[in-house]
Amino acid sequence: MRCPIGKPSGSTLASWLSGLEVDRLERVLATRPDAVSPPEPRSFGELADRLQRPASVAPAVAELALPQLQVAEALAALGPVPRTALADLLDVTETESDRGLDAVLETLADHALVWPDGQGLLHMAAPLRQAWDAPLGLDAPLARLLADTTSEELRRMLVALVIPAPGTTKKDRLATLLEHHSDPARVAAVVASAPAATRKLLERRARHQGEQTQAQAEFIMLGAPRADSEPGARWALERGLLVQDRYSGYGPARMPAEVALALRGADWHAPFEPCPPIVQTVSVTEAEVDREAAAAATTFAAHAASVLAACAASPPTRLKSGGVGARELSRIGKATQCDDIVVRLVLETAYDAGLLARDGDRVAATKGYDAWAEREPAEQLTVLLQAWRTLPLTPTQARDEDGKALPALAGTPPCGGCVQARDGLLAAAVALPADQGVRSPVDLGPLVAWHRPLADQLPQDSTLFASVVREAELLGVIARGSLSRIGAALRADDGEALAAASRRLLPTATSTARFGADLTAVVTGTPSARLAALLDAVAEREAVGTASVWRFSPGTIRGALDTGRTPDAIAADLADVAVGPLPQPLSYLIHDTARAHGRVRIAAAACVIHGEEPSLLAELAAHRKLAELGLRQLAPTVLVCRTPLDKTLTALRAAGYAPVAEKADGTVRVEKTRSRRASDPTPTPVPGQRRRSVPTQTPVDLDLRTLAARLRDAPTTLPAPDPFGTGVPYGTDTEEIIAGYAKNLTYSDVRQLAHAVDARTAITVEYVAASGNRTVRTLSELDLDPPHLYAWCHLREDERVFTLSRILGVTPA
Repeated sequence: MRCPIGKPSGSTLASWLSGLEVDRLERVLATRPDAVSPPEPRSFGELADRLQRPASVAPAVAELALPQLQVAEALAALGPVPRTALADLLDVTETESDRGLDAVLETLADHALVWPDGQGLLHMAAPLRQAWDAPLGLDAPLARLLADTTSEELRRMLVALVIPAPGTTKKDRLATLLEHHSDPARVAAVVASAPAATRKLLERRARHQGEQTQAQAEFIMLGAPRADSEPGARWALERGLLVQDRYSGYGPARMPAEVALALRGADWHAPFEPCPPIVQTVSVTEAEVDREAAAAATTFAAHAASVLAACAASPPTRLKSGGVGARELSRIGKATQCDDIVVRLVLETAYDAGLLARDGDRVAATKGYDAWAEREPAEQLTVLLQAWRTLPLTPTQARDEDGKALPALAGTPPCGGCVQARDGLLAAAVALPADQGVRSPVDLGPLVAWHRPLADQLPQDSTLFASVVREAELLGVIARGSLSRIGAALRADDGEALAAASRRLLPTATSTARFGADLTAVVTGTPSARLAALLDAVAEREAVGTASVWRFSPGTIRGALDTGRTPDAIAADLADVAVGPLPQPLSYLIHDTARAHGRVRIAAAACVIHGEEPSLLAELAAHRKLAELGLRQLAPTVLVCRTPLDKTLTALRAAGYAPVAEKADGTVRVEKTRSRRASDPTPTPVPGQRRRSVPTQTPVDLDLRTLAARLRDAPTTLPAPDPFGTGVPYGTDTEEIIAGYAKNLTYSDVRQLAHAVDARTAITVEYVAASGNRTVRTLSELDLDPPHLYAWCHLREDERVFTLSRILGVTPA
């Protein structure tokens, strides 16, 4: 015995796939890569089964543009119909619109979402049909509503319509009724002869059919009125113009889609917008785009280096509820002269790239940050751009739907709609005419909505997709209303091209600075990591951007001296990076500060202060602001203090003195700041739980053309599974064992679960818990022990035991 493998419409899909040429089949496989994940499908039936999975259809649907969704919704309302019927519903008559419909159907077919059968009817993936509760505001077609109606009931409907009932079989009578109700003129004639109450009821239902789904949910309850109790309903029920729930008989009667369309009239058509909205554009040259993109990208790279350096020096504290709150964001922004939007964008992309990680109650830099900081600005930007491209959230979202402030790095659930918003923006920008850019960035919003109608829009946006457009401008992806070189590389998902574009637009790191007599140092472009570290150690950064500015003061020089540097070494280091000689005021500042540095020394007793100048020690002992330290003079050059050394050191510096601390052996204690580094870029688990990461599927260089050719040579159907008999079709013992216990799984699901067990890869399963609730779990570290499966559950962050018979579906993680 041979049986097809797949969903209800899988047989027609498998047949269509088997009739494709290798080139076309390769295109289908390229648009749905999850369907060919290991183990490779061995037949068109198995491939059709994978293409019909809800978890596979959902991401494919998210990539559709508006006209493709509109055509899919119209087909969902009509059911399998010829192309001509679909074109009539969409009012596609002109040649241009007709070509637009063909292009849309071609795209849907490339995604294996819509395909024709041998009779010329268009079919669609079952999960796609379920995306709409009431497509076009219509209920189910008549054939589906009458599926459980008896032959005698159909005969009575035909008699009421004065139509001869053909034969005695339900199939013939149903076909006759369907033929009649599919003719709008006939339906209109029947309704015209109906009582006034019935006509009023039917016309109201046809206009407001989309509201009936909610009405049904509200009416199906104990004591709800019968469907035939509505004024005029019985006459319509007797003729199949309305259909009553066969089992309960309660709630509002349902109007078949054919009847509603007939009553809406020939002038009503489903919406279809094959062309994107028209926006105002202006001429732009490639040089203008490059210039603006380079300025934006260079500024962002400098800001990113500054923000991450601040986080590395002083890791931001996390809120108890998780994330980095407004106070810490403000502190980082003030220290780096960056706006909140830039700080959020840097933190989220850097965290996703592994440059930051949660470390207890803080967010600290990782060892990966140290390597990143040594790279050229172009390389640094490339890392952050690649993270932004696939970031499962909108990093600059600062407010929720209620207007409440949101922390950064809050660990919110992944948002596929946010990724689609970026996809839509890149698709909209690349579709603009050559040498043209939108007049205003606001105009990009409607284009994004057309290219990705299912993309998420933020409540904080005053215009469509304002946040994602602003992010693209800050990163240099969009410039002068057009797609930059960086944006084009991101759109093509070409890492080498992205690195090359970044190198072309961004200058190399600057290793020199210009020192001014006003005690400032100016660095044009992005300073190198060595230069930035040197200037940060001896001066305070005042401005960041295309040019960075540092300012020297006695306090900053004293801070450098506190780390053990000598004045000659500071001057020499600055001279090495200076363009020309150091200004005389800066040299004086360094040496004047050094002469006052260390004139007073503090030793720990609790503590002891000593120095070589008796008058200075006497001054300290008599200082009113230092009275709280509890100073007492033991000798002309020695003071004893009852306050600990570090607090005494701080108090004396606050009073304007420049003391240094001594170690127990009398040598000067060098004050060095230790950089905190997170050991792991993954989130820290809660106490009592082990850290587990989801293993990724091993990348496989799959030759889709070879696979397409191999599928062409394979049978469309496979032998019926018989795991405990002879002639087992399964390829491994694991597949055979799983098939014997997991009775709810299809052949393809069995193979993928067995592959995950054997290859030790992660898998996502749909599971029915003991409570009866359905749940989706990502599992790894699988251990098969029939009838159970032991695995690490990433939802519960713990080891769990799963019963094979309760697994309903399997998809790659």
